[in-house]
Amino acid sequence: MMKKVVILGGGFAGIQAAIELKKKKNLDVTLISDRKYLYLYPISIWIPVHIKEFEDLKVQLADIQKKFPFKLNIDKVTEIHATKNKVICENNTFTYDYLIVASGADKIQHKGIENTLSLCGKPELALEIRTKLDELVKKGSGKIAIGFGGNPDDLSAVRGGPAFELMFNIHNYLTTLKIRKNFDLTFFAPMQEPGSRMGKGAFAMIGKMFSNYNIKKHFGKKIKEFVPDGIIFGDDTKLNSDFTMFIAAGKGAEFLKKSDLPLSEAGFIKIDNNCQVPGFNNVYAIGDAAAIEGYDWIAKQGHLAELMGRNAAHNISESEKGGDKRKGYKEHLSILCVMDTGNGAAFVYRGRKNSFIIPMPIVGHWMKKGWGVYSRFTKTGKL
Repeated sequence: MMKKVVILGGGFAGIQAAIELKKKKNLDVTLISDRKYLYLYPISIWIPVHIKEFEDLKVQLADIQKKFPFKLNIDKVTEIHATKNKVICENNTFTYDYLIVASGADKIQHKGIENTLSLCGKPELALEIRTKLDELVKKGSGKIAIGFGGNPDDLSAVRGGPAFELMFNIHNYLTTLKIRKNFDLTFFAPMQEPGSRMGKGAFAMIGKMFSNYNIKKHFGKKIKEFVPDGIIFGDDTKLNSDFTMFIAAGKGAEFLKKSDLPLSEAGFIKIDNNCQVPGFNNVYAIGDAAAIEGYDWIAKQGHLAELMGRNAAHNISESEKGGDKRKGYKEHLSILCVMDTGNGAAFVYRGRKNSFIIPMPIVGHWMKKGWGVYSRFTKTGKL
């Protein structure tokens, strides 16, 4: 009888783990997701500016199943009882021989956050951002504030790249419409040097782009509250805004508090280098659900999530074979980003030994578009 592997989460990490495990063909794999599709978050920056439609970013899990026939259950996880090899969902209870937690993260809930929209929240929010932008375009003028926050308990839980990209895309969009001069664009963040984790070159380039594009900066002040017409900071100063897009930092998913897995201060699942949870030789955590360790500049990105998915699948397979060839994630820690501007891009890399940035006018934008096609085709087994 084949061993049962249950994967929680239908994002990049969970899908990659399911694909790799089904390539082994000797395990019974069940994926539990709260939606029927994989959402290509990295290119959601183009929905608000009408470059992409919402449906373009959805890869149906049923299409992935056709090539990699894992079992699929659309359900929401509510509890994990790892000592009993049991997962409880809203509609079903599952048992397993191996468990991979790839359920992502929740977001820090700042006071008044309901007055903002996030590009990294529920997928449908990208459409709401588009609607807000369309309203301002129809009006012909406005004040737009875009920013992101941090989590002092886990520096890797920040996600600032999409905020930079959306700001640059909005600038390009308004410029194309010949109404850019009628808009105030402001980028805000509580840290003194947002984007510096990408390396000195990338940080300098972003600063130069802000100056060239006349994008105002509001850095280094703690966010106190979001209000309908702006942001109030810790010193009680206010940034006025007709529309605020804010990407809150991540924290551990709420349901993990009802689990018996070891958690970090930020609520993420503790793991070793092999993505295995200490104290449980059959439980792995990957992607945003895991508490990753390494350099102070590390960030949770899609390429790392996929690598962790591959590693978890490999390590489970090795365990089943009685082998000892494990794969770790720490030696692969890096920041990889094609930062899109709407009419060009820049390739950003930071690793253990060096960091660099390569400007790619025009071609970079098409390369990022190509990544969207590549990602869809690889996930559905067409490449």
